[in-house]
Amino acid sequence: MTETSNLRIDRVITSGTFSLDGGTWDVDNNVWIIGDDTECIVVDPAHNPAAVLNAVNGRTVKAILLTHGHDDHISSAGAFWDLVKAPIHLHQDDWMLWRTVFPEVDPDASIVDGDEFTVAGSKLKAIHTPGHSPGSVSFYLPDAGTLFSGDTLFQGGPGATGRSYSDFPTIIDSIRTRLLSLPEETVVLTGHGDSTTIGAEAPHLDEWIARGH
Repeated sequence: MTETSNLRIDRVITSGTFSLDGGTWDVDNNVWIIGDDTECIVVDPAHNPAAVLNAVNGRTVKAILLTHGHDDHISSAGAFWDLVKAPIHLHQDDWMLWRTVFPEVDPDASIVDGDEFTVAGSKLKAIHTPGHSPGSVSFYLPDAGTLFSGDTLFQGGPGATGRSYSDFPTIIDSIRTRLLSLPEETVVLTGHGDSTTIGAEAPHLDEWIARGH
């Protein structure tokens, strides 16, 4: 847990599967809850809505923000919506992925680059970072010096780009131009696995380009 004034960031680790292009993999996902004692925003409520609701602990959920449309990140969003009745936000470029899971209903709103979401007196800014998927979005919380990178940037490199709708040069451009320009002390809270910092990852950009993933 990270705290800045009354603002805090909680992590819930949930387990399930990710399916795309005919394959299915077991995955653990990070669910991030940003707020104070009365309200919060939930990023990627994956796999286990009841566990996420337990971590919300009675607070008002102002929004459900989805970093991208892969099914491990979105397949439980509908069930979580049923529990908290908060609007679901997803970048329009990933709605085609959403519709493979929820063909009958659209997200409540499309995220646009530069959108700001206010919670506990702080602003969370949407940064469009395509590459892992066309509509991948990272969220920057300056008050806590924190970036929620989804599956765009991990400890050790960019997210996977070997499947449908992904592109390696695009994710490299997103990381170079949109993320590595943030302060080097920025903590990067990822969609899976351990956290890192912008300063720890930035020196390795050329290595990632050379290896091609």
